[in-house]
Amino acid sequence: MTPPRFLYFDLGKVLVNFDVDQMLRQVGEAAHISPEQAREALFGNGRMRRYETGQITTADFYQAFCEEIGGRPDYAELASAAADIFSLNLPVLPLAAQLRQAGYRMGILSNTCELHWRHCARRFRIVGEGFAVHALSYRIQAAKPEAAIFRAAAELAGCPPEEIFFVDDLAEHVVGARDAGFDAVQFTSAESLAEELRKRELRFNY
Repeated sequence: MTPPRFLYFDLGKVLVNFDVDQMLRQVGEAAHISPEQAREALFGNGRMRRYETGQITTADFYQAFCEEIGGRPDYAELASAAADIFSLNLPVLPLAAQLRQAGYRMGILSNTCELHWRHCARRFRIVGEGFAVHALSYRIQAAKPEAAIFRAAAELAGCPPEEIFFVDDLAEHVVGARDAGFDAVQFTSAESLAEELRKRELRFNY
């Protein structure tokens, strides 16, 4: 098996973990609404999808949220409540660090919004500084498993799709990546990911 020239990692549930229920509770507390109301205000009418694909800005999303709940909670408090839901997936960090040390080019390919990306890049150094390329849905204006985001990611990596390895926690995203020509696997653990990379003749200490 030919070694890939570029490695893409998904962000959520691969490099970092997150808790949607925690976000709903925290946003509900910040906005003085129930978690159920918070879910509708955040995800109803395709708002979050439009935000994650760059169709609306952070300011637009905040305005739509306020209109949905009929109130105007403090923006900074609300943003903190919505973003402070992430933690590093610690077992993956040594693997990513060793791959970087071995000289492999790596990037992050993620469905994410501006607010969550800025929080993770600022809070977790490995996210903000450990990867050469950030292929993000809100910037590309397309989301996995759509073909457009994989085409854009390949352009950002400067490699043809067949020379790119990608790992994602969701099976449908893996299928989309493979359909776009990527060599893609579903994430289950750091150990299984390391084994998949060794099968592709990558050499690293882990």
